[in-house]
Amino acid sequence: MADNIHPMAPHHLPPFFSGPDGGDSLFTIMIFVVVGAILLLGVLYFTLHSLPERMAHKGNATQLQLISILCILALFTHNNIFWVIALVLAAFRPPDFATPLNSMADSLQKIVSRDRPDD
Repeated sequence: MADNIHPMAPHHLPPFFSGPDGGDSLFTIMIFVVVGAILLLGVLYFTLHSLPERMAHKGNATQLQLISILCILALFTHNNIFWVIALVLAAFRPPDFATPLNSMADSLQKIVSRDRPDD
């Protein structure tokens, strides 16, 4: 049967051509590469998406629940502005206005109670 081969036909085929048994090794390799790439991109996406929450956990942020809600909204609605707001809230601490005001109120209470005569 090899005698009937056309003289212009190649006698050696590259390894990426499928053989007569129907097995395609390049296709099998590409299936694994594509599935692996999809899994890797998914892990990368969710890792990047959870960045504000992880930053808030490490920084012990007081607005952790707000950051978590904004991250979930960004994940389900695909509005990136929610993620950006969560990232900004996690990165910067808001100024603490309550502590100085409480200290002033306590000091004023002490002054008032000291100046008032006992009944």
